[in-house]
Amino acid sequence: MEKPPPEKSGSFSGHNVESHPPESEAEGELEDRENAKESSSISDSALPQVSQDIDGFLSHLSLHDDKSNPPDVPDSVEVFCKLVEAMIGNYDSGDSSARFGQVPEEDTAFVESVGRISKLMNALRGFPVESPAAAMYGRSGSVLQRAMSFLEDELRTLLEDSRSHISDSKSLKTKHPSFNSKEDHDRCPLPESESTGDDEYPAYPPEVVASMKKIAMAMISAGYETECCQVFSILRRNAFKEAINKLGFDSISIDDVQKMHWETLEGEIAKWIKVVKHCSLILFPGERRFAESVFEDYPEIFSSQFSNLARATVIHFLNFAEAVAMTKRSAEKLFKFLDMYESLRDLVPAISSPTSDDNGHELKSETMTAGSRLGEAAVSIFCDLENSIKSDVSKTPVPSGAVHPLTRYTMNYLKYACEYKDTLEEVFQQHQKIERTDEAGSDVDERSSQNNSRLPVKQTPFATQLIAVMDLLDSNLDTKSKLYKDMSLRYIFLMNNGRYILQKIKGSSEIHEVMGDTWCRRRSSDLRQYHKNYQRETWSKVLQCLRDEGLQVNGKVNKPVLKERFKTFNTLFDEIHKTQSTWVVSDEQLQSELRVSISAVMIPAYRSFLARFSQYLDSGRQTEKYVKYQPDDIETSIDELFDGNPTSMTRKRT
Repeated sequence: MEKPPPEKSGSFSGHNVESHPPESEAEGELEDRENAKESSSISDSALPQVSQDIDGFLSHLSLHDDKSNPPDVPDSVEVFCKLVEAMIGNYDSGDSSARFGQVPEEDTAFVESVGRISKLMNALRGFPVESPAAAMYGRSGSVLQRAMSFLEDELRTLLEDSRSHISDSKSLKTKHPSFNSKEDHDRCPLPESESTGDDEYPAYPPEVVASMKKIAMAMISAGYETECCQVFSILRRNAFKEAINKLGFDSISIDDVQKMHWETLEGEIAKWIKVVKHCSLILFPGERRFAESVFEDYPEIFSSQFSNLARATVIHFLNFAEAVAMTKRSAEKLFKFLDMYESLRDLVPAISSPTSDDNGHELKSETMTAGSRLGEAAVSIFCDLENSIKSDVSKTPVPSGAVHPLTRYTMNYLKYACEYKDTLEEVFQQHQKIERTDEAGSDVDERSSQNNSRLPVKQTPFATQLIAVMDLLDSNLDTKSKLYKDMSLRYIFLMNNGRYILQKIKGSSEIHEVMGDTWCRRRSSDLRQYHKNYQRETWSKVLQCLRDEGLQVNGKVNKPVLKERFKTFNTLFDEIHKTQSTWVVSDEQLQSELRVSISAVMIPAYRSFLARFSQYLDSGRQTEKYVKYQPDDIETSIDELFDGNPTSMTRKRT
């Protein structure tokens, strides 16, 4: 919409109008007072009648197509202009009770009158310069310009005056803890007051928002959209930046991020995550509601205002995220990368709206791209776990067959990683799509399809990777078990590590969900087989000493053979006890299962053998010499196995 001549530049700090411009500020104020006095003779009740006359004149002008034949201008036009000037003068009088926003009915009447002035100016445009219509065009334009100047100042004042509400808002001072605190874990949800997103931000009272909306409608309708939006945009951007600064957010350059030690960068990431979350949950939704309320009748303007404000802040978030994604990758960074990915993912809906303009769509796309880069970095780090397992080729066995440090590290890493299971599923799905896009040739796609056909139907890319890691760990542990020369200890090692892995998976619903019951049953079956192999390697030779075969010749017990059997049994059992009491089975249930199973085969066999053949030994020293243990002694000795401490067995007597 064309504005009244002459054109102004920048703001309304000076009013250059066509008709009777005041020579100074003092003269302008004097003119306002004179106009107010002149119009005081016109009762306030006259405004409706004069407004009606103006509407009639506007209707008449809409039918007047011949610009070369100017119409007569009724006196009510000048009266109306003076009434509007009087309204402005009354607002500017310094009386707080007369300020804009104090009496809604008067504000509405003023805004409607300004709308009529705007329509009047546009309807009077184009008539010959010397005509009364052209003179009144300049007059109405001057009034409109003064009205716009006043409204712009009022909008600025309303926006600035309420900044104190923002500064003192409980949502920023008391409800939100310091984001510099290192005590809070990043994955912990925000406090309830934060997570609801119901905090009043920005803290503008409803009546103030209503006044801003009236001003915005008046300025935009009069063709002063640029001036209105500029004031709103600058002040809201400054207020938003102030709110961000209160949260401890600082922009960090890419170079500075690259130079930071991980411990320092980790702290900056934690602060970044919490600031982004706060923006997603509170600040951006608050700004969206506020801008939508002010520009309710202008969705495109609202969308543009919000997306421009969001871009001014989010671009700093994205720069930091991009810089972090470019840092050297290492295992300990995985979880921070995933936290950042989740933060950007949750930020997308907060900066989007159904009426987003091109800038809004572009910002959404840039945010998703930055998140994808973090996701790709996370995938790369997680997949590198395979290399870590492959590179662990230590030639020194873990003492006593205990759980290997590689097993502990891998399983704890996977357990923590699977707390992000849904996010890892998401980033692996995205990674797979990128890989498919990059693949060329139907042969590759066909091979991929054939490989996938061997996998369970519902197996996801992340599950496939997780199972690959587990299989690689199994293979590595199997290789490490061969470092033990003692076959029995080899199976103790495999049982210890297998049990540790199984317990970790059963103890984490996230990993268990990915690995599935079938995998767990297969692992349990492997453990049972290790147990059987241990029993065979350790106790089968001992049990052979307690067999009947070879003890009788021609129906009589061969005492020398019997004595040799007892001696061999004692030697073997002593050796096993001495050795295996130093072995470690840290899982109490597994330790108990081993002892019970050993007792179940050893105690009955020994008790039966002793009962049947001890009588063939001469009583006294000979019995003492060959019958070293009673059944209870055997049970006590078995209960001392796998404690990790050598114990000296004391010979028991009957």
